[in-house]
Amino acid sequence: MPLRGVSGVTANQYRLRARVSTADPTVVGPVLERAIAAGTVSPGDSPGEFRVEATLQGASARELNRALLSELRRVEKKTRLRSEWTCNGVTERFFDYVPKGTRKA
Repeated sequence: MPLRGVSGVTANQYRLRARVSTADPTVVGPVLERAIAAGTVSPGDSPGEFRVEATLQGASARELNRALLSELRRVEKKTRLRSEWTCNGVTERFFDYVPKGTRKA
């Protein structure tokens, strides 16, 4: 199921660039491709790694990041997400659920 924003809240359009690494890529890959319907999911440089580029709508980068990582961890607990969400000229970085900073895009 593609990620969606919270209903009743103004949704912003975010550009996502992320690296997903996991202990079980055969299980996480299909879930990741379903979650990222409007974007690309490709193999990363290391075994068990995926590169993601997509455009998603949501209330905030934090909520979108949380929803994506929660969905991936439902199928494999040992999944890590390093992500950058860009909207309105501002990029927010996350490692798993933890914000790692904000900068101008």
